[in-house]
Amino acid sequence: MSLQLDLPPELESELSSEASQLNLPLPDYILRILSVRQVLSNPPKTGAELVAYWQSAGAIDSRPDITDSQVHARNLRHEAETRSQA
Repeated sequence: MSLQLDLPPELESELSSEASQLNLPLPDYILRILSVRQVLSNPPKTGAELVAYWQSAGAIDSRPDITDSQVHARNLRHEAETRSQA
């Protein structure tokens, strides 16, 4: 389905700014916003529902380059602890 919207300039600017922060095209960002409205009105109530939501959103398994999450987390922690204080 195709839909054309005439957004107020302020709203378009705000949404464009948010989309650019996520490196998303504006139409993709708007689709993302619209798709999460169901979660906002009916949030996950159990851990299993939350995991299912994050899987459907593509957040789980989104980094196939990380083969061992614990080692990756340790490396991130070590980098944070040893970076220079500016």
